[in-house]
Amino acid sequence: MSEQRLIFACKQGKLWAGKEVYEQYAPAMMALCRRYIPDAEDAKDVLQEGFLKIFTEIGQYSGKGSFGGWIRRIFVNTSLDYLRKKNRLKQKELLIDLETGYCEDAPDPDTADITADDLMHCIGELPDAHRTVFNLFAVEGFSHREIAALLNIPESTSRSLFFRARQSLQKKVAQLTERR
Repeated sequence: MSEQRLIFACKQGKLWAGKEVYEQYAPAMMALCRRYIPDAEDAKDVLQEGFLKIFTEIGQYSGKGSFGGWIRRIFVNTSLDYLRKKNRLKQKELLIDLETGYCEDAPDPDTADITADDLMHCIGELPDAHRTVFNLFAVEGFSHREIAALLNIPESTSRSLFFRARQSLQKKVAQLTERR
């Protein structure tokens, strides 16, 4: 079945179409939710809320851009909304002193023995603000300007949080490789 027919059926409220969209996108969107929200139960709640938004707002999908990209954007925003509601993206944490914490990049560790699960675990251990900016920039491909607008922070703060997240990940990966 074509994606356009599926979208049309969803707009008409056809249950089979909603089920099809869910089955097609749920695994990838759960992975996206887990990148932002490490707790599995909370991530499931966000997944459910995201799909609820998709099915209630599907009439707003204009057909411009990919349907998958539209869905992804909804899940990123739903994850950010969850973090804001839970007060995990505190302005105080986001508006850090930009001059502190900078140092030379750590050497890149040998990552041959690091699995994707290891890396996801390391990302999950980052502070919420660092993890969020890291995901938005490195995984989702948002620019620092876009991240600043999404999080209501200066662009330089987005850059700083990404830099610190990257440094922390380098240290965590280096520790993992040393233990192996």
